Amino acid sequence: MSEDHLSIDTKVFLNNGVEMPVFGLGTYLSGSSRETRDIVSYALEIGHRHFDTARFYGNERDIGEAIRGSGIPREDIFITTKLWNDDHGFHRALGAFDESLRDLGLDYVDLYLIHWPVQGLRNESWRALEKLLVDGRCRAIGVSNYTIAHLKELLDLSPVMPSINQVEFHPFLYQKDLLAFCRSNDIRLESYSPLTKGRKLDDLRLGEIARAYAKSPAQILIRWALQKDVIVIPKSSRKEKIRENAAVFDFAISGEDMDRLDALHGNFRVTWDPTTVP
Repeated sequence: MSEDHLSIDTKVFLNNGVEMPVFGLGTYLSGSSRETRDIVSYALEIGHRHFDTARFYGNERDIGEAIRGSGIPREDIFITTKLWNDDHGFHRALGAFDESLRDLGLDYVDLYLIHWPVQGLRNESWRALEKLLVDGRCRAIGVSNYTIAHLKELLDLSPVMPSINQVEFHPFLYQKDLLAFCRSNDIRLESYSPLTKGRKLDDLRLGEIARAYAKSPAQILIRWALQKDVIVIPKSSRKEKIRENAAVFDFAISGEDMDRLDALHGNFRVTWDPTTVP
């Protein structure tokens, strides 16, 4: 995607031809049922068309209700949900998908991901995702928290390549080798926790760059990911922050400053570490 023409409406083609918005809203720990519905409804009002949820989040029902009540055509909204760790295995994965679809109140999901590479079961679960794709119940399938080793295992096993690998990705955890591997295999990388759960927003080096662009540190982190050609799903439960996080399409970070942001890498994780999973 060209960084000069990025907008909240920008989409990229996945490796199976499905179009996916490059910018979305994460919904992990989004709050009470009413709060989640209000957040999603507000995001739809200001132009969001991509929402990321998971069985584990416990909010699929509320997100589906907000989407159905929006009046926006279903085909204009991109919905991702995920298979949780306790639901791995061929038949259990199919049953878990049925439950997610029922809670969402939708006829299909746009993207279904394996949430975590559970040892001994992940490949069996992938066969279930392949079936869901063939049956037209989801438009694309992918994985989350997969390392290069996990991806190589999957690519050796299956002729169906994952469309997405969703991982923690930000300048403080610049997974350069993983990004390069995904690019070379036509797998899109998607960034969760792009804002480091707020833990690095007061970093002095990040703040200096943010001031130079008259932007917030959060906006710089989001823009950095977008300019890495990465799909990004910042999460917030505050309307003013949702609006702020979406205001990243009226500027571009220079090459020099992108290099300065790259140099912030320190293998700093705010979530789980999949490199420990065989």
